[in-house]
Amino acid sequence: MRLVFRHGLFVGKFYPPHLGHHFVIRAAASNCETVSVVVMASVVESIPIADRIAWLRAEHSADANVRVVGICCDAPVDVNDPTVWAAQVAAMRAALRSVTDAPVDAVYTGEDYGEELAARFEAKHVRLDRPPDGPSSTSVRSDLAAAWHTLSPATKAGLTTRVVVLGAESTGTTTVSRQLVASYRSRGGIWADTVWIGEYGRDYTETKWARERQIALAKERPLPSLDELVWTHDDFDQVAAEQPRRENEAVLDGSPLLICDTDAFATAMWERRYLGAIARCDQSWSRAPLLPRRDVYLLTDHHDVPWCDDGLREGDLVVRAAMTAWFADELTRDGCSWILLNGSLEQRISLARRAIDALLAHRHRMPSPLQGPGFERSA
Repeated sequence: MRLVFRHGLFVGKFYPPHLGHHFVIRAAASNCETVSVVVMASVVESIPIADRIAWLRAEHSADANVRVVGICCDAPVDVNDPTVWAAQVAAMRAALRSVTDAPVDAVYTGEDYGEELAARFEAKHVRLDRPPDGPSSTSVRSDLAAAWHTLSPATKAGLTTRVVVLGAESTGTTTVSRQLVASYRSRGGIWADTVWIGEYGRDYTETKWARERQIALAKERPLPSLDELVWTHDDFDQVAAEQPRRENEAVLDGSPLLICDTDAFATAMWERRYLGAIARCDQSWSRAPLLPRRDVYLLTDHHDVPWCDDGLREGDLVVRAAMTAWFADELTRDGCSWILLNGSLEQRISLARRAIDALLAHRHRMPSPLQGPGFERSA
């Protein structure tokens, strides 16, 4: 296919990026040698510019001729004011200069002001309206859940509310987390895709125990009990690496909510429990790049929950109390948001749902971008 232009430009807020934006970028990439996508963000907007840039780069990583740059611009919005035009275009040119000196010869927009913008770059205006099934940014911001299917995997991952349920042995983390997932799935629609991430440490323990029993059988030795397993730092490192891998995979195509039964932070606590690894705990997983962003931890209280040995537990009431305190202290020290789930199971679920609903409302509330005469706020 013959390329029509050398350097195409597409400017927008991408607040957030959605199917319509990706349609324009790919169309531009198909007939330009190079396409520069300029993200212009304002302080009044709630999604950081770095996130928008990262999400766009992830979605278009296979488009070798697309480059994404960004600039913060709080100039007013008014297509009827030449001083505003000059300020806005100056910011666009500064963003472009950070990656290239090549002149722009095509400006892609879906807006009426595109002719003026192209003229200021002495370029041709190529108007590309969003596809029939493509949303406007305004509609996405007004109902993020309804527009969830129009977002790229990277954008979904970035906007998903992440909740981690953790606690000492036999304090109901699995029961609580599973009931929460069932509750949100029952809402239907996109919420039916709410994902639950189980505790990989349990899977690892079962595998490790079975392997040690096989070795014992082969050598005609007594079968080892659970409390005879020898744990190493490498064991915990493997668990701590796999847990977030599963989490990061799940958020690419789930609902706006992810609920995890434990995480890599909790792995550090279990390492302390079995190996006394206080020094390693001081470099906890919550401060490591390994740990994804999370919005809140729900800590299950050991009170009012009877001890239940499911065959993979080897603690007791004293250990449970100590670990609850460890979790609370480490989460507090790391500046994490956490809530103690206490009372009956019904009370714990109710408290958790109230907290999660508030978080979802907050994360889905996106302030309007700067408004101004003559602009349709769709980019």
